Amino acid sequence: MATKKLNFEQSIQRLDEIVRHLEKGDMPLSDSLSLFEEGTKLISACTAMLDEAEQKVVKLKKGADRNPVELPFEDED
Repeated sequence: MATKKLNFEQSIQRLDEIVRHLEKGDMPLSDSLSLFEEGTKLISACTAMLDEAEQKVVKLKKGADRNPVELPFEDED
């Protein structure tokens, strides 16, 4: 696959394609290993994107008026 950076949805779609190809079991071992390696990289990238999104969500708290208030991260100045 191209080396462009994929967003979360594109990464999940590509992972689905990889799984379908691997489940067929009709590729040479070297091709299967390449797809497996690509899949593990995509999983890592998706995990990082989800972790980042979770950090943003966790920082949303309800203010005195019950509306969400975004708090700065501790490491921000």
